[in-house]
Amino acid sequence: MRLTLIGMVWLSRADLGEGYLTSIALPMVLVGAGQGLAFAPLTTAGIAGVVPADAGAASGLVNTAHQLGMALGLAALSAVAAGAGAGLEGPAAVAEHVAAALTAGSILLAAALLVVLTVLVPCGRRREALPVPVSTGTATHPAARAASSS
Repeated sequence: MRLTLIGMVWLSRADLGEGYLTSIALPMVLVGAGQGLAFAPLTTAGIAGVVPADAGAASGLVNTAHQLGMALGLAALSAVAAGAGAGLEGPAAVAEHVAAALTAGSILLAAALLVVLTVLVPCGRRREALPVPVSTGTATHPAARAASSS
């Protein structure tokens, strides 16, 4: 997530007169790399510790949270962008709208990173300290037990 945050902050500081490579392409590479490195571990953390019978439901809940977060985040950033750039016209107004939305997005990413560092990282350390239960290989879900007994 740190890479994503660095890329977003860099992207939010882009100016109309800057070149594409340094103002758009390189920050977007950081955003993409950070997202790629963050989503899999965060999704795994979302379903960690769930019994196998409930893994599908937990995965669906995590994916629903992703979708809701994206929709609500886009709505919030659109509202921020709409309120920026008062009195400006043309490309300068568009640049101000985009910069405001990207700055707000950077703030939201910083808050998310803080939550991850204070909530998920300590939970992962505690989980590593717990003994791992040994599986007996028997099905625990009632439907699976019923199917195996018939």
